[in-house]
Formats: sequence, C-alpha cells, structure tokens
Amino acid sequence: MRKYPPHLCVVIPAGGAGTRLWPRSRRSTPKHVLPLSGGRPLIRQAYERAAALTDRIFVLTEARQLPLIRELLPEVSDEALIVEPSARGTTNAFGLAAMTLQERDPDAIMVSTPADHIIRGLDGFRESVLRACALADRTRRLVTIGLRPRYAATGFGYIEADGEFRLDGLSGLEVARFVEKPDAATAAEYAASDRFFWNLALFSWRCDSFLKALRRHGPEHASGLEEVMAARRRGDEAAAVATYAALPVNAVDYTVMERTDDLLLVPASFEWVDVGSWSELADLLTPDDAGNVFEGRPVLIDTSDSFISVPDKLVAAIGLKGLVVVETSDALLICPKSRAQDVKKVVERLEAEGRSEYL
Repeated sequence: MRKYPPHLCVVIPAGGAGTRLWPRSRRSTPKHVLPLSGGRPLIRQAYERAAALTDRIFVLTEARQLPLIRELLPEVSDEALIVEPSARGTTNAFGLAAMTLQERDPDAIMVSTPADHIIRGLDGFRESVLRACALADRTRRLVTIGLRPRYAATGFGYIEADGEFRLDGLSGLEVARFVEKPDAATAAEYAASDRFFWNLALFSWRCDSFLKALRRHGPEHASGLEEVMAARRRGDEAAAVATYAALPVNAVDYTVMERTDDLLLVPASFEWVDVGSWSELADLLTPDDAGNVFEGRPVLIDTSDSFISVPDKLVAAIGLKGLVVVETSDALLICPKSRAQDVKKVVERLEAEGRSEYL
C-alpha cells in the first residue's frame, strides 16, 4: 500500500470558464472540462496527478459546476467537494477550502493545484510539491512553486526571489515580491534574470498558517467566511449563500501573497503550460510541414502557422498566415495568433451587451 504524507490534502480549484478559449470554453463547458491535451479533460488529468501525492483529494468548485464535476470525476464523494455558493474570487475560495479542511484536521497541509493547467513530468511534479509541503509544515510559512521563464511571457505574473532559505536539510528561496503581468520589455528583463519565476498559482500551506495570514491581511474575508462556516454547521445554507455573495472579490495573490512577509518559493522541476489562449494550445500540438495545427478536414493552400479547429465541416483556407480559426455550433472566432490573448475582450463585450446565450 502506498504511504502518503500525513495531513496532506490536495485541493483542485475548478472554477471559472477560461475566457481566452472562447467560443469552446463557456460557462456550460469551462476550460477545465475540455480535452485540450492528451484526449482527456484537464480536470481528469489534474485528479490523476493529485492521486500520486495523496488519497485525500478535494475539488473546490462553485455550485453551478457540480453536475459537470460529478460527471467527469464520479469517484469524488460529496465529502470531498468544497462548494462555493457562487464564484467570489480566489481569496474567498481558498479561505473556504482552508477553513473546511482545518475543521476536519487541525494539522491539515493544503496544496492547491489548478484544474486547468497542463503539467508534464509526474516525478518532478511530485518532488516539487512534496518539498513545498515539507517546507510549509516545518516552517509554518506559506510556500509557492515557481517556474523559471522559458520566454518573455507578458500573459503571466512573476515572482522575484531574493536569497536562499535552508532549514534542517530543506531548502527554498525567499520571496521578495509578486509582479503583475509585465509589458514586453520588462518581461524580457525578467526572462534574462535568474531572480524571476513564473507564478503558477500552485501553493502549499498549513491551513492554520494561511488563515492566520488571511485574518491579518484580509480580515473582511476571514470574518465573512467564518460566518459562512457557522451557517453551514447549523444547516442554514440560505444564510451561507447570502453571506458569501456579500464578500469582497479579490485574488489571493493580491490579498495575501503580495502582502505577507512569510513566503517561500520552491523552483519547479517539471514542465508546465497554462493554455491561456488558442495560440498557446497550438504550440503544444504537432504541426504540419507548414506550421499549421488543425482539427477537422481542411484544404490548405499557401497557408502557414495557423490554428484551425472546425471539427464538423471542411474548411478551405487560401493564403492565410498566423491565424486562429475556431468554430462551434453557434459561434466562429477568427483572429491573428498574435492577438489570441484578446479573445477575452469578446467575452467582455458579450457580457456588456447582455448576450448571455453566447457565454
């Protein structure tokens, strides 16, 4: 029988929709349920990675996504579902998860690994996560896993490290600061430096340590979440829903990680891709001799470096270069690969115009 680290709990956040992968990714089919790599939904791949770490696996999701989660992960019991009444940002989601786990195990160590990322190199992933967990447990500090930049990405946040930390055979890096998504020139500086890492949103902490930091840096979140937990303990879900809906919406990076002086970093020893856009997905797949990646039955003439996903009909393309073409039953996306990050603006426009049937 495999032995797992005691008190280790893996939490898989599975919320949001992945707006940059519209029109395939929507509220009804969010990014993490799509088979974007390896023919299996991303959340299924995340669950199987988590099973290499522990048998205490929890899925953190919002109420409206429960049917999808139950369909894709039928082995997950109701007790292993941590359910947000509604999506209210990662500060509240992680706070709810930490309070739920600590209530069940006062010494719980939480690892948060997103449901919608692609990770290759299971041994390296396991080594990095277990190292982060050991640091979190022994030091009672918050720990993040960062990846040295492979290129000057402007779509990711960065973490600046400042000096090495060692304790009884364990090692990590002290964190100097979090940096928001930089412009191209700044990203190039970061990529050339050995001090900067991509922020993978892959965290580990003792739940009591995280909640202590949350009470200090986000007291309005902490107090509201304590009311939510109290309401759920007395079986008053309506009160829990109302209280949760009134909580401020902030990312945990802003509320806690950027403000704490108690943060360590473990460098990642695995391959990682966020798949935040159609162009990034194209880079993962095998192109033809002209650099095209396609799904469907295209006829391509003088067309190169393009991503075409139209599975249900023949597509004829003549003289195209560097385009993204994605079709669903009710929508068609066409844009330059260089503008693939801007697909989220289409979603924002649709939301502003009240065209919810396309969201």
